[in-house]
Amino acid sequence: MIVVTGGAGFIGSALIAALNKRGVDDILVVDRLSTDQRWRNLVNLRFADYLDKNDFLEIVAEDALPFSVEAVFHLGACSTTTETDVSFLMDNNYEYSKQLAQWTADEDIRFIYASSAATYGDGSQGFSDNEGQLGLLRPLNPYGYSKQLFDLWAKRNGLLKKIVGLKYFNIFGPNEYHKAEMRSFVLKAFEQINATKKVRLFKSHRSDYADGEQKRDFLYVKDAVDTTLFFFDNPKTAGIFNIGSGTARTWNDLAKAVFAAMGKSPNIEYIDTPDSIRNQYQYFTEADISKIRSAGYKKPITPLEQAIKDYVANYLTQGDYLGEI
Repeated sequence: MIVVTGGAGFIGSALIAALNKRGVDDILVVDRLSTDQRWRNLVNLRFADYLDKNDFLEIVAEDALPFSVEAVFHLGACSTTTETDVSFLMDNNYEYSKQLAQWTADEDIRFIYASSAATYGDGSQGFSDNEGQLGLLRPLNPYGYSKQLFDLWAKRNGLLKKIVGLKYFNIFGPNEYHKAEMRSFVLKAFEQINATKKVRLFKSHRSDYADGEQKRDFLYVKDAVDTTLFFFDNPKTAGIFNIGSGTARTWNDLAKAVFAAMGKSPNIEYIDTPDSIRNQYQYFTEADISKIRSAGYKKPITPLEQAIKDYVANYLTQGDYLGEI
């Protein structure tokens, strides 16, 4: 059995879709469906069973699982970068991860978990996934801190020699519609263009960046899933790895690509960055992907424009974000 926590979520459901394409459906989906629409992400997927995340952890603690587990993809977490309930984040993102990691280590089960590029903070320490530099990182928000703490705990307890932590950068693609404000800007731009025929981007508040020229490392979810499965296919590979394109692109590039995919001319309006996030705003992120390349992942990354065209043409313009991934 393969366990996917956060299996109804964005990357989790995309991962299950990819496993289904391989003919794999002996999958346990672990999640908390709550009141949003993420349940719809499961409709087109094949899996053996579903468990609430708290019920799953209780069964694990009691050593009462009725089946053997080959691997755990731990993708479930609160990923809201504006979440202010730090106690909730520590319980949901940190303590939960610790218990699962320790259990998989004790049972010799492959454990692949989602860390986050949010652990890099303002980027002043660079974006290298060198584990020797983990202690130098200073996340800018509680979410990033909860992820950073688990990375450090795993290192301190010697687990990074056998488990895999994936620092996902800015991922976009099908099945993200339920993420509210955490939806990618590709989806937000598509919605803005349909509603207003224009896109609004934050102005630059630094003299070294023009408006809209702030840069991010954007990655299509199909590439994120493919790199994630690389570690399932290579069970002796362990440690912390960046999951990104390796090439920073501007917000202007992204917006223009969405307009082009929709067959429209660019119309961009620049607005002030809200005071509430201005001091935490990142002007540049770029994954150093040399480590995963050295580990043997050789596939090319889908170029931004091509990825956005696929997302817009084959998912968003169909009026249904839930098609096969």
